[in-house]
Amino acid sequence: MTESKARIAILGASGYTGSELLRLLLRHPRVEIVALTADRKAGQAVADVFPQFAPFALPKLITIEEVAWKDVDLVFCALPHGTTQLVIKKVFETAPHVKVVDLSADFRLRDDGAYERWYGHPHQALELQQEAVYGVVELYRDDIRKARLVANPGCYTTTAILPVVPLIEAGAIDPEQIVIDAKSGVTGAGRSAKESLLYAEVTDGMHAYGVGSHRHMAELDQEFSKAAGRSIVPSFTPHLIPMSRGIYATIYLKTGAGVGAQGVHRVLADFYKGQPFVHVLPLGQVPQSRFVKGSNMAFIGVIQDRAPDRVIVIATTDNLVKGASGQAVQNMNLVLGYPETLGLEQIALFP
Repeated sequence: MTESKARIAILGASGYTGSELLRLLLRHPRVEIVALTADRKAGQAVADVFPQFAPFALPKLITIEEVAWKDVDLVFCALPHGTTQLVIKKVFETAPHVKVVDLSADFRLRDDGAYERWYGHPHQALELQQEAVYGVVELYRDDIRKARLVANPGCYTTTAILPVVPLIEAGAIDPEQIVIDAKSGVTGAGRSAKESLLYAEVTDGMHAYGVGSHRHMAELDQEFSKAAGRSIVPSFTPHLIPMSRGIYATIYLKTGAGVGAQGVHRVLADFYKGQPFVHVLPLGQVPQSRFVKGSNMAFIGVIQDRAPDRVIVIATTDNLVKGASGQAVQNMNLVLGYPETLGLEQIALFP
């Protein structure tokens, strides 16, 4: 008997996360792509925007208004922040059966006022914000399985949350002493034409941005505070580096008495034992971003600092896969009752 396939729509299919969703879903055995939307590029063939998809039969790009929601089972929203709230609200009003995995920041924050404080305008679908499940699979797997709306986390936050939250919950570190120094490839800034992202502006250099004010701090505050049971405010600074994809986070932590690097490593190794997409390296080994490029993996390394109560944890992910579209497919698999790893078995590209 032939297994049925879920009918999938991708809103915002002309961006980097949209193209990465296409790359992954075209090899997923249990889905059928029935709708792809783009604003300025509506009416074009996907191959005109992303020539790598020329060999595949895909729907033409259309506007969101043209989507036949009755023919859709699950939608990925890869739209700009601030535009998704009303779109998803209308989708649910039109087709209550549809499941949603949202890759924007619009539903990631649980606190009613946090979104307005960080994004500068009131949330326009507060009832859905409260319903949404934060989509770090390794932390919220059971809740995601029952969700109608999954808020896919940010790339920086995924890379920091995976190593830090288990350590806070285990009492292995001082949650008041968390410093995250993170670097991102240029695709993390999106595909729109910006002067600051021109080749000559980015190559042969590195710079910090959003210093002291980056919006991903809100997600870190939320998840670290939840793990600690009280308000936690970590230090976080993002940097843009001249590579196309990848997140590399160097995290400085103070451990509890007698814990040290061995204790930190033991907590993480035990927590992620059997988890398909998080790999904790042997104690003292340092991960490289190339270890995860093109894959849905997160690699974590634990290194003893010079002081016995200080530990350096280094985590790396591909910002377009585990940091965005791959994690979104992982969430989709759970929502639809599929095996979690389905369509995500790619090994990292090297060299």
